[in-house]
Amino acid sequence: MDAKITRFISFRKAGQESFGVWTDDGVIDLSSRSGHATLKEAIAAGALDELAALAADVPAPDHACDSLQLLPVIPQPGKILCVGLNYHDHVAETGRELTVNPALFVRFPESQVAHGDPILVPAISEKLDYEGELALVIGKGGRNIAEADALAHVAGYACYNDGSVRDWQYHTTQFTAGKNFVGTGAFGPWLIPASEIGDVGSLRLETRLNGTVMQSATVDMMITPIARQIAYISTFTPLAPGDVIITGTPGGVGAKRNPPVFLKPGDLIEVEVDRIGVLSNRVMAETAA
Repeated sequence: MDAKITRFISFRKAGQESFGVWTDDGVIDLSSRSGHATLKEAIAAGALDELAALAADVPAPDHACDSLQLLPVIPQPGKILCVGLNYHDHVAETGRELTVNPALFVRFPESQVAHGDPILVPAISEKLDYEGELALVIGKGGRNIAEADALAHVAGYACYNDGSVRDWQYHTTQFTAGKNFVGTGAFGPWLIPASEIGDVGSLRLETRLNGTVMQSATVDMMITPIARQIAYISTFTPLAPGDVIITGTPGGVGAKRNPPVFLKPGDLIEVEVDRIGVLSNRVMAETAA
């Protein structure tokens, strides 16, 4: 990882939630130093760049990395909005028609897990699938955001695994049920400020199952680019600091392979995005969790 990249995390230690910066030597706790209780509050205050500079001047970390529990990057976002069918190869493998406007659905915060937590195969289904995606967190809220201004509203980026229970997803034409099972949406490992990412379109996303590459694409291959996603969504709902947009998955999902590949207990599923890092989760049966 580039030493210049600032890795913001949300975590819990001794029952207390906090946030800070993850370094190779340990975690710098920013709650007490910043006056902000959560990463979401710091984002709302527009303080990420200031806090990155503050963390760079801290002489030693406050916590060992293995002494705390990571949380999803934003544990309780007000909204999680997901973009479906946003890469041509994924549209093709699903057999669906390309639409002029993005396909959208929502995910609930309670369905999320952190980097390193188990992703859960629900007791009622054996058809849990992976979907590696790039997630963004809104920094500056607004309504009717112009596409030309949209990227200035992004606080930062993270990896996401939009785990999907396919049989429940396809009970009807609406995706909500299959996208919201407990313990299926992995969000992490950390948030990289947008100011440190550079050209987001050049980022490569890769999903690996037990070390085998299953999905690979660059962000500029999206059908609906990130700026248009933000503009479109903000037309019908106000976006607020800490809201999350999950920007779509490339082709290569397990359900559309021949034969299909679904996640099973013991599997290791990883989502890697350039300049961000690797979101890694083992798979566990919900009944064993």
